[in-house]
Amino acid sequence: MQYSKKNSNVDTAEVTRVRTPRKENNEILAIVESMLGANHVKLRCLDGVVRMGRIPGSMKKRTWIREDDIVIAVPWDFQNEKADVIWKYTRPQVNWLERKGYLKG
Repeated sequence: MQYSKKNSNVDTAEVTRVRTPRKENNEILAIVESMLGANHVKLRCLDGVVRMGRIPGSMKKRTWIREDDIVIAVPWDFQNEKADVIWKYTRPQVNWLERKGYLKG
């Protein structure tokens, strides 16, 4: 039985580029604590605030967000305890963020 090259490189995935939060756009890293239903999640942001996160429709259709995922959230200007989820990191990207010191702890 032969394996294709596509399947043989799955374990050796190397991260070439990782999107980091942009401070000028008010983006912060957050951990998904729990799923609340109706496209809402509970986020523990790295600035110490627990926020209610909303998954926009465009992201809901193309990504699958679960508990303990690392995401980028943008807090609302008029209600700081709520945020929009705009990016989800894959496992190799999370490992890169930990090595580079973006995730504390």
